[in-house]
Amino acid sequence: MPITSKNALIIFTRNPKLGKVKTRLAATIGDEPALEIYKLLINHIVGVSEKINTDKYVFYSEKIQENDVWNNANFEKKLQIGDDLGIRMKNAFSLLFKKGYKKVIIVGSDIYEITTKDIENAFSALKTNNYVIGPAKDGGYYLLGMKQLKKELFENKAWGTNTVFEETIKDLKNEKLSLLSVKSDVDVYEDILGIDDFRKYLI
Repeated sequence: MPITSKNALIIFTRNPKLGKVKTRLAATIGDEPALEIYKLLINHIVGVSEKINTDKYVFYSEKIQENDVWNNANFEKKLQIGDDLGIRMKNAFSLLFKKGYKKVIIVGSDIYEITTKDIENAFSALKTNNYVIGPAKDGGYYLLGMKQLKKELFENKAWGTNTVFEETIKDLKNEKLSLLSVKSDVDVYEDILGIDDFRKYLI
């Protein structure tokens, strides 16, 4: 896919397999409902990101899938490469900067609260800042954007724990940084409480 924009959006997604996604949520509600919820989350980020006027890349966790919800006309499909989440994200950013993009943002596929406007605001923030980050309530982050690769952001982090955002901010203490609003991702049973679309999965 040729570059059509100075901006690129990376979406990291897991291949939706029974027993392999949302395992902490599945521990409470079961594997099949957890898979259904993950598919709803994927459909949400597809809808949110499709409306953004920028080049878009979806990076799969295990294998690239054709004929799925990620329309090949809107998303270029890639594979995550690396032994942990940090290496995988670093490699994805590096690839797109080498392609020639000037602003690159990454989001995950499990933030039900994220909107098209949030991502557009993040790209706007990069006009006057070198980095932008969207903190998650669990101590991680749901969005990270930058104008140049900073490898430290992806090193020496305990991925999946509540220290990731705090440690990332330390790496950015001398940088021009914009913070977005805090949002909740969907990892455990408590995260789906109060969300109408998930009501049928409550126990």
